[in-house]
Amino acid sequence: MQSERNLLLIRGGKGKKDRTTLLSKRLLESLRAYYREYRPKVWLFEGPQGGQYTADSIRHVFNACLAKSGVTRKVTPHSLRHSFATHLLEQGTNLRYIQTLLGHKSSKTTEIYTHITSHGLEGIVSPLDNL
Repeated sequence: MQSERNLLLIRGGKGKKDRTTLLSKRLLESLRAYYREYRPKVWLFEGPQGGQYTADSIRHVFNACLAKSGVTRKVTPHSLRHSFATHLLEQGTNLRYIQTLLGHKSSKTTEIYTHITSHGLEGIVSPLDNL
């Protein structure tokens, strides 16, 4: 973690790849409070008996949170990754940066997110209108 630069190193993430991504200042505060309370030994988030959470455990926790929140759409933990990319794109983040943050080798993979959002299209002025 490079908290002073607002960056987070993800080791062995999707596709077993390492990558650096954004670390929200708000999330950092929550993570620090979590760490002070639970004092994890090896993994930041450890199961009740210690050790790394399994994919099934993560899905279970995620689904419990969905139930509490009242969200009824069909979503998965992977949906958070898509939402992250879509929000960055809607904020005007360059697609190349999004590619790096998601750890995509090919820009074609990242371009999948370009069809998801049309936010901001209404604000684009045609070059002909500037003549």
